[in-house]
Amino acid sequence: MPQPGESKGRRRVAPSKGDLRERAILDAAEHQLATGGLDHMTVETIATAAGITRGAFYFYFGSKNDVLTALVERTVSTLRAEVDAADAAGTSSPAEAVEQSVQQTARMWHEHGSVMRAAVDLSPTIPAIEEQWRSTISAIADITRRIAERAGLPAGAGPTDATAVTAALVWMTERCFYQASRTGGSVDETAATLTHVWLTALDLPR
Repeated sequence: MPQPGESKGRRRVAPSKGDLRERAILDAAEHQLATGGLDHMTVETIATAAGITRGAFYFYFGSKNDVLTALVERTVSTLRAEVDAADAAGTSSPAEAVEQSVQQTARMWHEHGSVMRAAVDLSPTIPAIEEQWRSTISAIADITRRIAERAGLPAGAGPTDATAVTAALVWMTERCFYQASRTGGSVDETAATLTHVWLTALDLPR
């Protein structure tokens, strides 16, 4: 019988023990990235921080790179969802959608900067991470292309049309946030600059 507060025919499924263990490993890896950096992270240090043995670690992941790949995947999935939500159903004005997209991206760099830097740094050497990062950039460019088209930018495939312009702006945004995060610059000030550039490029009111 349904428990109080549950709809008939639906059950709330709690995370399995395995899911919780994987989450603990990823959380431990992210903490180590943020505090000690990639060079000091090993399978042993991740397992210890997650409260498991080295043998138990290998039940879930085959290597440190597998953990990093899963960690990047978790982070970029959230990033894509946050940017997509900024223009959900096209209910915001183009200017509002742009501002919210940049702010959501800035928040992700604030909260998960160590993972996002690692994604950029490791892309040249770990193909799975490069694929995830590039597909995320492509997805965000597609979301912002729709915003640009609503703002009046042409929908063609030319160098000054929405697809090319937003792709350039998204890569610029990635690079600027990366540099701010890597060098200890202000992510908030970078967000303000990027918002100005986006609104100017799309000829949107401030």
